[in-house]
Amino acid sequence: MDTAPKLTIRLSPNDNVVVARADLLPGVALPGEGVEVLDKVPRGHKVATAPIRTGERVRKYDQTIGVATEDIPAGGHVHVHNTAMLEFDRDHAIGSESRPTELVPEAERATFQGFRRASGRVGTRNYLGILTTVNCSATVARYIAEEVERRGVLSQYPHVDGVVALTHSTGCGMADSGEGFANLQRTLWGYARHPNFAGILLVGLGCEANQIDFLLEAYGITPGPHFQTMNIQSIGGTKRTVTAGAARIAEMLPHADTARRTTEPASELMLALQCGGSDGYSGITANPALGAAVDLLVRHGGTAVLGETPEIYGAEHLLTRRAASKEVGEKLLARIRWWEDYTKRNGGEMNNNPSPGNKAGGLTTILEKSLGAAAKGGTTDLTGVYKYAEPVTAKGFTFMDTPGYDPCSVTGQIAGGSNIVCFTTGRGSVSGFKPAPCLKLATNTPMYRHMEEDMDVNCGEIVEGASSVQDMGQRIFDLVLKTASGQPSKSEAQGFGDNEFIPWQIGAVM
Repeated sequence: MDTAPKLTIRLSPNDNVVVARADLLPGVALPGEGVEVLDKVPRGHKVATAPIRTGERVRKYDQTIGVATEDIPAGGHVHVHNTAMLEFDRDHAIGSESRPTELVPEAERATFQGFRRASGRVGTRNYLGILTTVNCSATVARYIAEEVERRGVLSQYPHVDGVVALTHSTGCGMADSGEGFANLQRTLWGYARHPNFAGILLVGLGCEANQIDFLLEAYGITPGPHFQTMNIQSIGGTKRTVTAGAARIAEMLPHADTARRTTEPASELMLALQCGGSDGYSGITANPALGAAVDLLVRHGGTAVLGETPEIYGAEHLLTRRAASKEVGEKLLARIRWWEDYTKRNGGEMNNNPSPGNKAGGLTTILEKSLGAAAKGGTTDLTGVYKYAEPVTAKGFTFMDTPGYDPCSVTGQIAGGSNIVCFTTGRGSVSGFKPAPCLKLATNTPMYRHMEEDMDVNCGEIVEGASSVQDMGQRIFDLVLKTASGQPSKSEAQGFGDNEFIPWQIGAVM
């Protein structure tokens, strides 16, 4: 019996490529494929298993991922040098594969230990936050957080996870209406009301386009013990504002420290789904494993939020077919059309993704990347589609229109209500997203071992036969519950999360 590990991975009998499990050298025979490798093929890259003529489609996952730009012989390395993006019609067939999800009976649903707020929403962490209306107040906001830290008062409040200043680079030099302004205001409002915050201090300069009063009026926010505001110009400059701000945080801390974790149903979890630093294994291991975890979460009544619209481009038909209604499917297609217009008017193209790191890891076109990225969403119905930073109100598997730039994308998902993040990576992304904990799921074992201090789960075990996609999905789901209950993620243990707050900027900088 041949127990030697396979050299390649075949994802569908209809594919004309396979994926290398190790670096392959010329002359190596591929068992079961009947071909010899003609070129050096790095791990995670593709090998042609049949001749692919110029203009013919390259198939992976039993889907089109591109078109051959030259004749590719059997055994040849298939990548950016001989494969290009292909524009082709997709049969979106809205709702054709929609199926009711069988929910776990309420009495049997999973639980976690969370912070139930007065609003009825449940948090997974208990932070105090300092937000800014404009970049001009960013330094002061950070000084306030540093002053609180310098005073050493946090040690008196063991039930508070910390005080975090989340600053950004916009808020002025912009139109006070339109898409960009709406994105920023929705983001700030979403963070101000996020259940992972026990209280918020909003710091402005005073003369910016993004006025505090505009935000309060637009979203019906009333200042009180858990939400306070201040303007640097009104208070009298930097030092006075830092002193006053630190005093206000000191007043909030005793209230925040009264919060206690209670047993809550998994239906109160909203999981942001992300991938970054992807490679040729992302769509084979970590992404489908996360999708299996999402299916479990949905069956337990929870919510998952897929994002990164440019990274489902070309695979959106796999989502529209699962749309729970025609309206949901049409909303997703409207966002796809918006992106096509957005990139065109800015002189770009949708295939600007994959990134150089993605390509080094074996991803050739955005179609290939998107097919793997969409797997994070599991198999249940698509129940809602939202603009950037809109409150996510639907239960089940949902989608939010965000850029592919990971910190910006996660910022929108957290603003929409996500209280925990799962982030798959093949190259080794390092980041965190306060106030929400983030779990890193490695796609391959070599990277996991190389960066073990940053990675929470090794999904590379799937390729090695040590775990199935479903078993790994259960492990991820269990870890999500533990992390939501307070167990620190690897990124939290290293202190990540203060610098990844990046609202999506759209429009002219004036």
